[in-house]
Amino acid sequence: QVQLVESGGGLVQPGGSLRLSCVASRSMFTMGWYRQAPGNQRELVAAVTSTGTRNYANSVKGRFTISRDNAKNTVYLQMNSLKPEDTAVYYCNAKAPFELGGYWGQGTQVTVSS
Repeated sequence: QVQLVESGGGLVQPGGSLRLSCVASRSMFTMGWYRQAPGNQRELVAAVTSTGTRNYANSVKGRFTISRDNAKNTVYLQMNSLKPEDTAVYYCNAKAPFELGGYWGQGTQVTVSS
């Protein structure tokens, strides 16, 4: 089992920034962030492997940056130029190579509103 603990969500105005953090109880190959807005399916936001390969959803490219500290088993999501459509519950995910599901955090709410 792997435990994931997220932090950093909150309320921010459009154009603002937030930084999410997720600490894993042990090292995992891929760590990433997904989000789910009411009425929508959960979608990938960004992911990064332990070797540094990054993947972003088109909707966040140029605004969000994912990074990780392998020594701390921690992944970060820096979110800039936030838009109301970024409002969702953000979930941390961690998985082994070629694993489909992986482990999930409890989710953290991000609300972008004036």
